[in-house]
Amino acid sequence: MKKNVAVIGAGMGGLTAALRLRRQGFRVQVLEARAEAGGLASGNVYEGFSFDAGPYILLDRPGLEWAFRSVGLELGEHIELRAIDHVYGVDAPGRPTVNIYSNDAKTAAEMEREWPGSEELYLRFVRQTGAIEASLRPLLYGSAPGPMSLLGGGRWRHARFLLRSLGSVLRASRLPQPVVDGLSIWTHVAGQRPEEAPSPLAFVPALVHSVGCFYPKDGIRALPAVLAEAAAGAGVEFRYGTKAKRIVADGGRVKAVESTEGESFPVDAVVSDCGIATYLELLDQKEGVSRKRCEKLLLQSPGVCAYLVVKGKMEPPYLRFLLPGGEERTRLFIRPGVVNPEEKNGEWYPARLLGPMDHAKAQRMGPRGQADYLEKLLEERWWQEGISDYRVLGRRTPANWASEYSLARDSMNPVMTAKFMREGRLAHRSPDLRGLYLAGSATHPGQWVSFCAISGVLAADCVRKDFA
Repeated sequence: MKKNVAVIGAGMGGLTAALRLRRQGFRVQVLEARAEAGGLASGNVYEGFSFDAGPYILLDRPGLEWAFRSVGLELGEHIELRAIDHVYGVDAPGRPTVNIYSNDAKTAAEMEREWPGSEELYLRFVRQTGAIEASLRPLLYGSAPGPMSLLGGGRWRHARFLLRSLGSVLRASRLPQPVVDGLSIWTHVAGQRPEEAPSPLAFVPALVHSVGCFYPKDGIRALPAVLAEAAAGAGVEFRYGTKAKRIVADGGRVKAVESTEGESFPVDAVVSDCGIATYLELLDQKEGVSRKRCEKLLLQSPGVCAYLVVKGKMEPPYLRFLLPGGEERTRLFIRPGVVNPEEKNGEWYPARLLGPMDHAKAQRMGPRGQADYLEKLLEERWWQEGISDYRVLGRRTPANWASEYSLARDSMNPVMTAKFMREGRLAHRSPDLRGLYLAGSATHPGQWVSFCAISGVLAADCVRKDFA
């Protein structure tokens, strides 16, 4: 008799979990509160212009290929990927722009012109971190890797590296401070100091220069669309507009999922793609170990976002960052027309302006203060360089994200701190309840869309192993 599995949430992790389980013979129902799949990787349409809705902006192609292959798909057969040459630039007051290209020699040569002596330092840094990343990459494809997983393939040599912070690794590079700030831009986005961030964030430049950076021809939003279509074709049952209210347990084991509409779905197992909301909102357990841990985690706000159409030449880079200095958070201007010129409609190109926010500060500001902050960013001149005109088609604030995407405590996920990585992300197999499994970025050491997809595969494999 087939085992019944309910997957809560049709984000990237939920979709890969559902498809992998269905291909392994399970009966799978996906309960999704929204009218479409994809979660924060889905899209929006405003006045005929299509946008990626959420914060995902780049792809880890090898990880995504692994996840697609694990659910019986070949990424290249379904998604046309466009390589990005000039990936991003980081501006800061009183400093030259730090530019990162896919080509390491080009990147280093430009640094050398601005900061003599930095070329060899940068190339050595990229070689060293790239070698460590290649050695550790197999750990991405296993559930809950621990100290023992370092024993194979000589990975034990990198144990000390994993215990360091990103700040420590970058200091050892002896690169100029503007370059260090440019390389650590991803931790600036998350709102944490490099001393709090995990060392593997230092792998990003090496990945940019080795496997490259890519953007799908039809946007990030094309990825969940392909997975949802494949899952439905394989026999996964989707219940859109069905929001899970409670995971019902008895005798320490999952028994059912109840929806906000009063429906009850008897199950043998549940895969939740809801991150910390699984323990904070869906379970009645008030004293569980995982709940207590989730209560203490630092949370990352989705920030504010303006969906724009702009007139002007779409010149690289694809991403433009501003580091204002002081207590101000970085901002990010995304121009997919640099990679996909066919997105142009008449004289207009779609673009997004993102403003990361500190979670606690966003909560204090409330919906009105968040909206005012977005208006402030729209008035800034730095992102308007080269743009002759623009229109704002849509806006989102943390309060909007939370209500539209059912985000726990108005947060996107826990902040990836070095401490959180060393202690281990949320387990794919819940330690609190038999038959409960988790997918999503809170369960995997990274927050790229590919890592979410990998997490669903790993959660599904835990289910299969337990019910074999």
